[in-house]
Amino acid sequence: MDYTAAYRALSIEERKALALAADLDAGFRPHLVRDQWSLVKIYFGRRADLCPDEVALLIEDPDQTVRITCARREDLTPEQVARCVEDRDPNLRYFIARNVLLTEAQRERLLGDEDPLVRKAAGKGPKRRRLAARPGQAEVIR
Repeated sequence: MDYTAAYRALSIEERKALALAADLDAGFRPHLVRDQWSLVKIYFGRRADLCPDEVALLIEDPDQTVRITCARREDLTPEQVARCVEDRDPNLRYFIARNVLLTEAQRERLLGDEDPLVRKAAGKGPKRRRLAARPGQAEVIR
């Protein structure tokens, strides 16, 4: 199968559905993680079954919303967590502030953040993310 041609033929709605599909063919994964549409990458980034290379690509995406999706993950490397804590975008710092992977020093830094919402989130402490799946869809991080 020519995955590139098949993927290019899909509409954005079909790509979003594919990004969450429980029976996702592995040949489409490289296309989903590099899609031109941020919305497709956001849907794909919520999957619980991402491999470390896919997470690494998404956490470095120029679109802040794609990075925010990753900040909720509990499978980030210490370097990825640190990158989120130091990100210039307060929205990303807000979402990483409740991550269970934060070190005490990182949590303290976020407790003193310039943004009041980041400080508030850090003050609430770590929050485990739950996984959920709708019929026909992969498990996703909520």
